[in-house]
This record gives sequence, C-alpha cells and structure tokens, in this order.
Amino acid sequence: MSFLLTVYVAVRALLRNKMRAALTVLGIVIGIAAVTTMVSVGTSAGQLLQNQLQSIGSNFIVVQPKFDRRRGVQSGNMITLTDDDAKAIGRECSSVLAFSPLVFGARPVVRGNTNMQPKEMWGVGVDYLRVRSWVIEAGGFFTERDERAGNCVCVIGYTVVRELFPSDNPVGQQIRIGNIPFTIVGVLGAKGASLTGDDQDNVVLMPYTTVKRRLQGSSFNDVAAILVGARGPELIETARGEINQLLRDRHRIAMGQKADFEVVTSEQLSQLFGTITGMMTALLASIAGISLLVGGVGIMNIMLVSVTERTREIGIRMAMGARGRDILVQFLIESVVLSCFGGVIGLAMGIGASVGITKLINSISPGADWPVVVSIPAGIVAMVFAAFVGLVFGLYPAWRASCLDPIDALRYE
Repeated sequence: MSFLLTVYVAVRALLRNKMRAALTVLGIVIGIAAVTTMVSVGTSAGQLLQNQLQSIGSNFIVVQPKFDRRRGVQSGNMITLTDDDAKAIGRECSSVLAFSPLVFGARPVVRGNTNMQPKEMWGVGVDYLRVRSWVIEAGGFFTERDERAGNCVCVIGYTVVRELFPSDNPVGQQIRIGNIPFTIVGVLGAKGASLTGDDQDNVVLMPYTTVKRRLQGSSFNDVAAILVGARGPELIETARGEINQLLRDRHRIAMGQKADFEVVTSEQLSQLFGTITGMMTALLASIAGISLLVGGVGIMNIMLVSVTERTREIGIRMAMGARGRDILVQFLIESVVLSCFGGVIGLAMGIGASVGITKLINSISPGADWPVVVSIPAGIVAMVFAAFVGLVFGLYPAWRASCLDPIDALRYE
C-alpha cells in the first residue's frame, strides 16, 4: 500500500469517530495552547524589561549601601553613603558624566481640598534628569542655587498633574508637602511604568537638601543611594571600577575586605532581569508541557481502544494482503495526525490567548505598555513536540495492531 493511500485510510478512520477524535486531542490542544501562551507572555515580559532599561539609559549606574546580615539581622553602620561621596564621584571619576544623590521622602501632597500620596517622592540632585535620560515637559528643573539653599521647589509627574491640576497649568503654583508650601517649577515628561510595574509619572522631585532639612529635619548628610551616568555605554565598566576604587579609598576599606556599598550597572540589571524572566518562562512552559504528556497518554489509551474495536477490520485487511508494516504505519499516522491537528488548534488558541492577556494587562495598567509578542519559534517547537508525542504514544498501539494474527482477528467478535 502506498504511503498516500495509508494516510487516506488513517484520516477516514478518524473521521468515522469525530467526537472521540475531538476528545482525544483535547489534552494536546490545552498543552500546546498553554506552552505557546506562557512562552509568549514571558517573552513579552522580557521585552518590556529591556524597553524599560533602555529608557533608563545604557550608561546608568546605581551606588547603594550594602549591609552585613547575620542570622537575618542587619548589622553595621546605617550611614554608608553621603553627599560628599557623590560629589567626589563627580569630581574625581573621569568616566562619569553626571551624578545625583538620592534620598527618600514620603509625605502627602495637598492642593486646596484635594490631597494624594505620590507613589514616589525623591530628593535628588540637579543632574538627576541627565542621569535618568528624562525630559521636562513644561517649566524647568530646580537649579544649583535651589539645591545649595534647600529651597522649597519641586517638579511633578503627569499623574500628579492629573490628580491635582486636571484643568490648570501647575507651573508656578503651590502645593503643600508635609504641611510645607512648595512651588512647582516644572512638569516631567511622561515616563510610563517602571521595571516593577509602578507608575513612574506618579512622582514628586525636590532638591535632596530640601528633603533632608525641611522634611526629614536631619543634619546628617547621608543619602539612600547615588545615581551615576557614565560618559558612554563603552565606559560604563571603567566608571564602575573608578567608583569602586574611589569609595574604597574614602571609606578606608582594604582590598579583600567586604565593601559597605555596591555598584550596579544597567547591564548587570539587564542580565539579572533577563535571567529571571528566562527561568520563569522555562519553568512555566515546562509545567504547561506536562499537559502534552497527559494528552499523549490519552492518545495511547484511545488508540488501544481503537485497535480492539477494529480487530476484525485489521484481520480483513491482512487477509487481503496488507502487511504488518502497513498496519503499523496506518495507526502511527492516525496518532500523529491527531496530535498535529490538536497542535494546530492549540497554537491558534495560544496566540489568541497571549495577545488577549497582553491587551488585558495594558487595559488594567495603562502605563504598563506591555508589547504584544507572539513567539513563533516556541509555536514551531511545540508543534514538533506534539508530533513527537503522537509518534511515541502511538507506537505501542500501532505495534499491537501490526502483531495481530489474521485468523484470530477474523474470528474476533
């Protein structure tokens, strides 16, 4: 029997039991759809993270305190970074273009009868926008004079504008932060969601000196972190080395001793998030792939039932000259066709689900801006795996059918 005729006979046999065939491929459909969806959503998340890192800048460096932890308890001096460290970085590191101290502020913001709690409230330096690759949409940024004097001026994000100034120009107007009047000098350009999904436009920026003196009431010059911009992506590792050496010298930390700070570059963040998203995608795809194996077991069970029900048919075909190899190929083709048919449906469902999930996330979180990514390679791999599952799990039933004795098969009732 020719191969095409064998395929024709196998497909006709499946069409005689449409409901059984549909129920048989259900596991494959779910498995392929789940794998395609998980990989596509994971790829979309990875693309989102890369887009966010690019918006931060490829020459971005964060210097932050590092504390020893012993048995879960933080030990060591809490003040490990100061604004003097930040100024020294800008002054002595030739690969550094700009720097900004960073201090936390957390106070409600009030305008008239309207109040809100911004998601982020930072005290920063005058070069903060250069480091973050951020722009001013209206007005301007505070000056070095404001920073030195600790003036009560601020710059706000778009979300704060929508909440407090829905129909007015906020530049030049006053708001109260921690019961202290602040003058708005500028509005930041829209930035969207951060790496963690937070709204970056729900932010208020002030001179870090103002936050320390007026909001915190502190005379210490410690800072929560130092943001640094290298002169170019090719100099980011050079800048990292210069900062490490400078701060070790300033903090009198000998080589070999643990530093009380750590320097993290945007490239390291990119690699870290890429590894995390890759591992999560692989884990979710592996879990979803288990349903493919379950679908394969279902195919094997149904094919065994089919062999039993068609024993007499097999005997007639053998009596008419069909070889055991022909019977084997026919049942293998039936199994593979079932798997591939389920794979096609599952692939279409997976693509639709991944697009739908991405759009749902964007509708729930307008600032998230998740890219729609359909992983075609994952779909192709899933289809090949589906065919492989059909081949493997259809092999035993096909072998059983090919080994039937024609005389015994003809006697089967």
